Amino acid sequence: MKVVSYFIVCALWIIMSCQAKMERQVTKLNSPDLKEEFYVIPGEDEPLDPESIKKGKVLVSYNDCYHCHREESRAKGPAFTDISKRYPIQKAYVDMLARKIISGGTGTWGYPVMSPHPKISEEDAKLMVYYILSLDQK
Repeated sequence: MKVVSYFIVCALWIIMSCQAKMERQVTKLNSPDLKEEFYVIPGEDEPLDPESIKKGKVLVSYNDCYHCHREESRAKGPAFTDISKRYPIQKAYVDMLARKIISGGTGTWGYPVMSPHPKISEEDAKLMVYYILSLDQK
């Protein structure tokens, strides 16, 4: 009987420890003064066409991007300015981010899931990425 009691006490202790850890993590994530740090990919920026940036801004505005993103602050997803700080303006990253807009994804910025947007053409998605990446140049 002592052994069973010991295992029950240990199991309860483990459950309570895990729950307390989860509560601390949720509090940390919901903290308004949390300064999220993220890695920045080094690289030189390629020049952007101002006309592409304007078209991209219109496309971002007319799609559902602002349901999950804001330009300056994190919403469900990362702020556009944070995205623009992370990625250099290079063809490889523009292509990758355009595919992510179209097919969706998860894990890059933590827990939120990027919804797929299969109706957006690859060309339009690239224009949207040009606009987003241009925000770091302001």
